[in-house]
Amino acid sequence: MGEVTVLLDTHIFLWWLFDDPKLPVEIRDTISNPANTILVSSASVWEISTKYRLGKLPEAAQVAKNVPVWIEKAGFHPLVITPEHAQLSGEWNLAHRDPFDRMLAAQAKLEKVCLASIDKELEKFPIRIMKT
Repeated sequence: MGEVTVLLDTHIFLWWLFDDPKLPVEIRDTISNPANTILVSSASVWEISTKYRLGKLPEAAQVAKNVPVWIEKAGFHPLVITPEHAQLSGEWNLAHRDPFDRMLAAQAKLEKVCLASIDKELEKFPIRIMKT
């Protein structure tokens, strides 16, 4: 497989940081390949901060306090949310209510990148998902 650009779903980003065994080997190999460009969305920063504040991610305390630093430490690239991403995220007429997932899907579609995720619900969107 040649060079690829991959957008990480929030859980994939956290699993990578925590060296979690739930991270599929195929995704781990893609992330660890220095030829690949790995993106982390501003939506994931928002999701981690929000879920930590709500008590849903207590194990991510250290990361939640400064997610951008952890993106940089991992050697990943931040992907900002553009008005075009926001527009598509809101427009999609799909029965999927999670705003973070909708944004990640919109970014993957418009940036023409693969989304690394194990969330089967994301398969409802017309995007490329890294299969595990």
